[in-house]
Amino acid sequence: MTVGSPAPALRTAAGSASSTVLVEHLEVGFRDKLVWQDASFTVEPGEFVAVIGPNGAGKTTLFRVLLGLMAPTQGRVEVFGAPPKRGSPQIGYVPQRHTITNETNIACLELVRLACLGNRWGFSLSSRREREAAQLALESVGAGHLVEKPLGALSGGEAQRVFLAEALVSNPQLLLLDEPLSHLDLRRAKELVTLVNGIVRSRNVAALLVAHDINPLIQHLDKVVYIANRKIAAGAPKDVLTSESLSALYGVPVEVLRDSRGNIVIVGGEDPHEGEDD
Repeated sequence: MTVGSPAPALRTAAGSASSTVLVEHLEVGFRDKLVWQDASFTVEPGEFVAVIGPNGAGKTTLFRVLLGLMAPTQGRVEVFGAPPKRGSPQIGYVPQRHTITNETNIACLELVRLACLGNRWGFSLSSRREREAAQLALESVGAGHLVEKPLGALSGGEAQRVFLAEALVSNPQLLLLDEPLSHLDLRRAKELVTLVNGIVRSRNVAALLVAHDINPLIQHLDKVVYIANRKIAAGAPKDVLTSESLSALYGVPVEVLRDSRGNIVIVGGEDPHEGEDD
């Protein structure tokens, strides 16, 4: 478990040479506000990692740093052994919000095909090859039957599968999924998590998934990155999701309870003064 200090157990002997993500003593802030500081962790190829914490703690901010959209104020961050850069085809990103209404008529195949364009992913394919790549991406997430369906007619679970296909079409080595389980019922959430886990294992890609509820994820996770109280704790779930470690993170008593099915309830620790920016 890491709380504001390096965690050697989570880093490979070769350092950034073999890590998908390497973070060392990282500090991030903006508009004279500290978001979090002294964060250290790694994410290795083939690891499924949950990013959790209260609203406003800085979970989406972490993704912005990894995407090269925001520079840290201190520390070191590397993605694939180099500083993050915008538009990397090695990263598949599903943002938290999509502007979709019932009148959004673009077909699913066309949305995924557009993700092949060079101005987004850094490479260009013929129209036929783009369509083939989009078709394969949709089929790989169990959405092959949705190719001609308009986005505005999708259910929540269908939409998340299509957005995942959009992220996968460039064959990335890192997936960043920002709250894909929001607005899904428990069954659909578990189905999506199982799908992502299968992609991580079969393709040996790394995935970071932001969530508020750890329970649909817990049985599949390799690591947890827990952000709260302007600090980050990272490590195996059994080490991070404990009363002792979360009490240290929050600086106040926190109780982690488990039911007979292994579901986790975290009691205490929520900071009502956390900022609105996530």
